[in-house]
Amino acid sequence: MAYSVPASSQSGYRGRFAPSPSGPLHNGSLIAAMASFLDARAHHGRWLLRIEDIDMPRVVPGADLAIMHQLRSMGMLWDEKPVWQSQRLPLYQAAFDQLTASGDTYGCACTRQELPSDGPYPGICRHGLPAGRQARAWRFRASQGVECFDDRWQGPQQQDVVKHAGDFIIKRADGLWAYQLVVVVDDGAQGITHIVRGADLLDSTARQRMLARHLGLDYPTVMHVPLLLDPEGRKLSKQNHAAAMDITRPLDTLNQAWQALGFEALVAQDVEAFWAAALERWANRYSQPQQTLGT
Repeated sequence: MAYSVPASSQSGYRGRFAPSPSGPLHNGSLIAAMASFLDARAHHGRWLLRIEDIDMPRVVPGADLAIMHQLRSMGMLWDEKPVWQSQRLPLYQAAFDQLTASGDTYGCACTRQELPSDGPYPGICRHGLPAGRQARAWRFRASQGVECFDDRWQGPQQQDVVKHAGDFIIKRADGLWAYQLVVVVDDGAQGITHIVRGADLLDSTARQRMLARHLGLDYPTVMHVPLLLDPEGRKLSKQNHAAAMDITRPLDTLNQAWQALGFEALVAQDVEAFWAAALERWANRYSQPQQTLGT
């Protein structure tokens, strides 16, 4: 049975879970889903599901439906109709056109082989394409200054985007829109107020804040929760062939994710009882808006 909050109690909080349909959810995915779900419920808000299928070559047919089945099996139901990024391409084009009109984009002819393996983009095409070269991708012209923000789990953060990443890609050489652009556009279009996601995306937050500002959008409050690592210390991921989470034993699977978030295992008779107990504990610890949550 799904756990929900009465509509009469809902606030202005709008959160989301945004999986990529490159395969079924694994235990690491469940941690982010659980944290975002509980945070929305603890704030009497709405929890949205967005299928991030913008990277079409990586999409596995049917994975989106499998993900929704997995979430339902865990008692996690979204509050509005799901959206698919592949159906929202005009929104991304409009945002790109807006940035281009304000001089915030430029074409880039560089290939991966021509760029350093790490460090910021060196600005080769920032002031114009080299003679005889054509644009392959499009970059956002990063602005000077340090992006500062508070993360509800990780604490105060700051990043100089120019020094850390440089001008970053918003339209790829294969013609697809880049993640950094589409996630900002989607969060703005859906009115997302709170982002709860894995700590691997903390590094992207400064770039996304910068993009949002240039698009005239408010950027959501953020919380980046711990990652689940494999025995070799790598992030558990579909690329590393992580197994799908076990939906045949939902209480055991939920408790594993719950403990990974720093809580003691819950004793519950069924999924609904698990969520009721988890919500109470999450709200007690994490519903204070000014609190740093990693302690």
